[in-house]
Amino acid sequence: MAGEPQADCLFCKIVAGEVPATVVRESETTVAFRDINPQAPTHVLVIPKVHYPDAGTLAAAEPGVAADILREAAEVAAGDKVDESGFRIVFNTGTGAGQTVFHAHAHVLGGRGFNWPPG
Repeated sequence: MAGEPQADCLFCKIVAGEVPATVVRESETTVAFRDINPQAPTHVLVIPKVHYPDAGTLAAAEPGVAADILREAAEVAAGDKVDESGFRIVFNTGTGAGQTVFHAHAHVLGGRGFNWPPG
């Protein structure tokens, strides 16, 4: 059922405390933790505690939680002191865009320059 934890979801297991993660922030609706394969000096994932497969389905079902992810992403950037130099928030949706865990999540990337368009 949408929004409910999924037994086979890595991020649901992190939310439940069953899989360890380097948590940098936690709110009532989100968890933010360091990516295990960072692509920048700051690379933190911000995930909702509820399970939806991607950002679009989360936003349609629970727009307040989607907004919480963006708010927490900004707090992560401030905490890592990349808010003034600039940071990127990325939502990958689908395998063609590089999504590998099908639990909505935002990547917060900062601490280095980024080219446009992204590769």
